Amino acid sequence: MSEEFNEENVTMADLEDHFDDANPWNVVQSYLEKGTVLPVKIEGIVNGGAIAMVEGIRGFIPASRLSLSYIEDLESYLLKDIEVQVIDVDQANNRLVLSARELLKEKEKKEREEKIANIKVGSVLTGTVESLQNYGAFVRLEDGLSGLVHVSQISQKRIKFPKDVLNVGDEVQVKVIGVKDGKISLSMKALEEAIQEEEEVKVEIPKSEDIGTSLGDLFKNIQL
Repeated sequence: MSEEFNEENVTMADLEDHFDDANPWNVVQSYLEKGTVLPVKIEGIVNGGAIAMVEGIRGFIPASRLSLSYIEDLESYLLKDIEVQVIDVDQANNRLVLSARELLKEKEKKEREEKIANIKVGSVLTGTVESLQNYGAFVRLEDGLSGLVHVSQISQKRIKFPKDVLNVGDEVQVKVIGVKDGKISLSMKALEEAIQEEEEVKVEIPKSEDIGTSLGDLFKNIQL
């Protein structure tokens, strides 16, 4: 028995608590309850997933919980270091299930929030039309972000459906007109209006003295 239990005042309850804490199944159960993030190494690939050891217990990671996207070759994960959480503990059936998916989703969410925070209203960006809906067009921007050009913001001309003037894969310039609740609102019409305003400014109206001179030139050779 370890030194900490050699004292005469150690009770049976203390001993039970000690051995409960030492039980690896109790440890992984606490990981489940606390949502503890665990660094593990993939030590084996089996049908439908991967194997990693936690507290000496063989844990199973379903293929669907290894990544946020479909994994073409599970063998590519062998000996890879990843972070997981315990999502199911069943000592009676010797079952321990782990997952990396929730951590990856949280990481992806934070990265997206940081990217969106760098998008400024009023900035002009180049993107690619990735999908067309009746209510608007989704445009893929830099850094993997997407924004919506509502059908009313596609053109100064009245159009019924985005597909009438746009195709998937088109490269377009858009202006950011709003960023709210993680959503990016874009406009193509705003850029058309800006171009139109510039063209109107460029139209020069002749000065009054120029008009007078022109009239003088017109009549100077006319004899009465």
